[in-house]
Amino acid sequence: MIVVTGATGQLGRLVVEALVEKVDADQVVAAVRDPQKAADLAGLGVQVRTADYNEPSTLAEAFAGADKVLLISSSEVGSRVAQHTAVIDAAKAAGVGHLLYTSILYADTTSISLAPEHKATEELIRESGIPFTFLRNGWYTENYEQSVAQGLEFGAIVGSAGDGRLGGVPRADYADAAVAALTGEGHEGKAYELAADEPWTLTEFAEAITRISGKTVAYQDLPADQHRGILVGAGLPDFVADMLVDADRAIAAGELASTSGDLSALIGRPTASLDESVAALLKN
Repeated sequence: MIVVTGATGQLGRLVVEALVEKVDADQVVAAVRDPQKAADLAGLGVQVRTADYNEPSTLAEAFAGADKVLLISSSEVGSRVAQHTAVIDAAKAAGVGHLLYTSILYADTTSISLAPEHKATEELIRESGIPFTFLRNGWYTENYEQSVAQGLEFGAIVGSAGDGRLGGVPRADYADAAVAALTGEGHEGKAYELAADEPWTLTEFAEAITRISGKTVAYQDLPADQHRGILVGAGLPDFVADMLVDADRAIAAGELASTSGDLSALIGRPTASLDESVAALLKN
């Protein structure tokens, strides 16, 4: 039995949909906070179980009979360690044989502000004694959906990443990697650094938007404080603006790209190209 937590999230849905193409649907559990939002997943033939990271009793029931659990990291920044601890404890109590976790690229060494909770979770999983796999996901190209829309409207996207290269790919590539690790063998004890085969700059990103949309879009690089001011002025909360500016700092430092080749090796094909990623964004 394979349990996927956070199964109604953007990544979780993709994992479940890809997973049922590899294994019998009745061997898959979509663990979700609100089962009413999982009707489409139930329609695939998978089991839907309630699993709330904030309610440990639901986790015990959700993991009953599970051989493998994919812990998709919580979206609640600041609360992740406590929530993930509850999942790890429940998985251990249920006798889960393999715990997979969607972490962040270079979780144990990166300076990006989002990393500490992921690093702490990895440490807790190691300490639990459960055989593990860390799927250290890089940036999702879907993070730039709003940037694409603004670029098409105003002719420019802004940032503070300089000429730093970013190994972003669509969520579907990361979902395929999770499915490969869940259904394959020999992944225990591994930490995979997952990112695009060919990283790209935000200037190249703007050029791809221009090339595919036919509308001229340029990348405007700004000092970090000016970039932050524009984000706050656009209505983003301070903490979100800080996170995005810090992400651009990490891009400039090379912390959101990898030459490991782990992602393409796991999924058995090249990662999505920049043009493919942009084309997908333009369809949304």
